[in-house]
Amino acid sequence: MAPPRIVRRAGANVGEDVGVAGPDAIPPLLRRIYAARGAHTPELARPRLAGLLPPDALHGLDAATTLLQRAIAEDRHIVVVGDFDCDGATACATGVRGLRMLGARRVSHAVPNRMVHGYGLSPALVDELAALQPELLLTVDHGIACHAGIEAARAHGWQVVVTDHHLPGPRLPAADAIVNPNLPGDAFPSKALAGVGVVFYLLLALRRRMRDAGAFASGAFTSGEPDLSGLLDLVAVGTVADLVPLDANNRTLVAAGLRRLRAGKGCAGLRALVEASGRDASRLTAADIGFAIGPRLNAAGRLEDMALGIECLLTDDPQRARELAGTLERINAERRNVQQDMTDAAEAALSRARLDEGEPPLAPCLFDPGWHPGVVGLVASKIKERLHRPVLAFAPAEPGSATLRGSARSIPGFHIRDALAAVDSAHPGLVERFGGHAMAAGLTLAQAHLPAFEQAWQAYATQVLDAGLLQSELLSDGELRPQEFDRFHAEALRDGGPWGQGFPEPLFDGLFEVLDWRVVGERHLKLTLRHPDRREPLSAIHFGGWQGQPPSGHTHLAYRLVADDYRGGQAIQLVVEHRAPA
Repeated sequence: MAPPRIVRRAGANVGEDVGVAGPDAIPPLLRRIYAARGAHTPELARPRLAGLLPPDALHGLDAATTLLQRAIAEDRHIVVVGDFDCDGATACATGVRGLRMLGARRVSHAVPNRMVHGYGLSPALVDELAALQPELLLTVDHGIACHAGIEAARAHGWQVVVTDHHLPGPRLPAADAIVNPNLPGDAFPSKALAGVGVVFYLLLALRRRMRDAGAFASGAFTSGEPDLSGLLDLVAVGTVADLVPLDANNRTLVAAGLRRLRAGKGCAGLRALVEASGRDASRLTAADIGFAIGPRLNAAGRLEDMALGIECLLTDDPQRARELAGTLERINAERRNVQQDMTDAAEAALSRARLDEGEPPLAPCLFDPGWHPGVVGLVASKIKERLHRPVLAFAPAEPGSATLRGSARSIPGFHIRDALAAVDSAHPGLVERFGGHAMAAGLTLAQAHLPAFEQAWQAYATQVLDAGLLQSELLSDGELRPQEFDRFHAEALRDGGPWGQGFPEPLFDGLFEVLDWRVVGERHLKLTLRHPDRREPLSAIHFGGWQGQPPSGHTHLAYRLVADDYRGGQAIQLVVEHRAPA
């Protein structure tokens, strides 16, 4: 595989001003970084809650809020049905907490077990829910593809409101109401809402309907109108963890949620997870959510039962929250071990393929009967990152099962969900079901169909993938000026986010002289560098950078500038993402 190519963004090193003045002035470095991402005004660069898109254009809200308002008024039993990933868990907790804030007294929740029920609202899950005697089901982060489960629920006489953000298929399910910004013809400007964002918007619309009906003037709401901004910590975590693009609207939601978490106002469960991860809550970033908080919640759904994660997010008892966070910490440690073993096996299989064919397949399709279905998505992601090719990974739905569950991860320019749709259309019956986004998708198929599917998949990939798509690129924000290598700018970059999918964390590149180096932790490279226009040496770390060969004396680096909190004071560090001889 060719090494990544460093490409500088348009406008890199151009001091384009997005314009603010006074004590809240944006440093010139941040101004040009924002401008390179299309944020040319302070409102786009640092969006505030006052600029949040109103819910008006979101299709389906009128029907959904009518049903929920009536259910609350009639004291009907509402069951919020979550999903077994971080977005689904936070969406479930947001739905339960929000409905209770809006006066619902009979609210329960449920979540499918990956190994028992499969994905979403399945007929098997509906059978179990019958014991709860629900009257209305509210799905969060799923439902748009759950035709059989929704039909089974309605056969029981239950109403079903679907909130989802996944792309719909050619036929919509027979729900009583559907709220999804990605429905055909939906006019909501932001199509990037995560599942938790969709249910938050539903709650905003429900509050407005109840306000217009005079509900909050009644004696039932002694504290007045509920403040739904108290849910934004959950919205931020689910949005970041689901890797949806952080457009201006999502950045508004995430930034507001981060402010709550930094101020210590998050729910007890999230505060406990921050503590368990060893992060400093007062300096929490979107990256901390993505690399520390989200994985701990996701681990429960991957290896055990996401009910643990949802309980952690719903409890208001700090001690119980710490106990549950500790359990999630242990599950996550187990998940890391399982993931490493599976990734090693995947790399060994690809090495054998290289020996046989000279190079890996254009779109590797990996399977091992001993793999865990909850971890195949992480394996696909790791292999995709290393090969820069679309990757599918499969595991038995449960030990010994003849049904496989697969996860797909993609690269820019190759829409993975549309690719699966094309294969399904050309070979009807080969895939049992599938769904997802441009960059990630899931599917189910019979193990007996795997060889035929792989052949069809590789044929499609051969038609669509070209050499240009297979060349990975690192987008750089250019060079840092000598005076920008300091703590002030490192902290400005850290606090200038939220950074994430579609609004990436700043990455710089430049030439450096290597003054000293050593290997730490067997795989990482610790470097002492000199910038050609700066007298003082710089400290750098390249995680996973030791490849058995000393670094060249002069090197071209792609790096991030961070505050070195370990050394404290005014210390900074370069975190190297890519290194090549100058």
